[in-house]
Amino acid sequence: MKFLMLLRANLGRHKRRTILTMASVALALFLFASLRTVVTTLRSAAQFGSARRLVTTNASGLIFPLPVAYANRIQTIPGVEKVTWANWFGGQYGDGKRFFANFAVDAKTYLDLYPEMSVPPDQREAFLQDRSGALIGARLIDLFGWKVGQNVTLRGTIYPGDWTFTVRGAYTPTDKAINDDAMMFHWAYLDERTGRGGLAGWYILQVDRPESGPRVGKAIDDLFRNSSSPTKTGTEQAFNASFATMWGNVSLLMNTIGMAVVFAILLVTANAMMMSARERTRELAVLKTIGFTDRRLFGLVMLEAGVITVIGAALGLGAAKLVYRATNFNAAGFLPGFDVTPATLALGAGVALVLMLASGIVPAVRAARLPVVAALRNVE
Repeated sequence: MKFLMLLRANLGRHKRRTILTMASVALALFLFASLRTVVTTLRSAAQFGSARRLVTTNASGLIFPLPVAYANRIQTIPGVEKVTWANWFGGQYGDGKRFFANFAVDAKTYLDLYPEMSVPPDQREAFLQDRSGALIGARLIDLFGWKVGQNVTLRGTIYPGDWTFTVRGAYTPTDKAINDDAMMFHWAYLDERTGRGGLAGWYILQVDRPESGPRVGKAIDDLFRNSSSPTKTGTEQAFNASFATMWGNVSLLMNTIGMAVVFAILLVTANAMMMSARERTRELAVLKTIGFTDRRLFGLVMLEAGVITVIGAALGLGAAKLVYRATNFNAAGFLPGFDVTPATLALGAGVALVLMLASGIVPAVRAARLPVVAALRNVE
């Protein structure tokens, strides 16, 4: 107990400096956890995908369409159970500052292929029956105040003009890697209004078993190899991973920035600890004269560094976990399922431990090796 009182007295000697040092550690760990979560979220998104779903796109690139007539031919390939297709729409709502994905889908087959999107039965049926109906993610209800039955007008970018849809239902993802702020409407409505002659942006198909994927993918690409629109087929996971790689080496960038921030705060914390130790040189010498051993003084200084670091780490990591979960943050749809994982918290705790040892070891060793006579004689 007497050591705890001594520790409290030392920490309270310069309250402002102690609080600012803890705040620095908290900020460093908050940023570290945030940047690390960007990496884990992108990694999780890249790994999302059913082992039985394949994606077929134009071999020249995703922006080039495919004839919708391909669907019937793909369906005849042995091993293919279901086929659906979609088109990116790219519409904007209001001032257009808040981006959200919106695309046209072959409604029934698309929902059948994605059971991870939970829709109330009555809303699902209403959406399927309304040609101009739309299905929205639950987050859009909170963002824009939309409600089921409301008319919503988007301003077309790829397809010019104003497009009005009736919200017929809201879906809730059962997998956090799926965006909960997307909007889907009927491909037939898009095709009818644009008169594009039956073009699909990409196909999604379900095979009978995962082992059939490579064979079916090759069969599809061979089938259309000599056509005017050759295809490229791969697993849904590979398709999702391609979007993550478009960001470049985000993992290296985020980890580098995170460690640079931690290193900078390490210098700040170490400097604060050394200043505190220098200011108490005479007191440390007195403690030695009344019987405090070198080991005990070493432990007291390290404990002081530990308290500052642990409190700062708890505040920073706790804030990162609670704030992002409470705000349901997803970076405007670019980072669905953004949440600080237990692994990130554990890594942050490890970083805090290293920070404690690195910032406290030098002043602790100096305190343990402090010559009593010289300290009493030379300290002002």
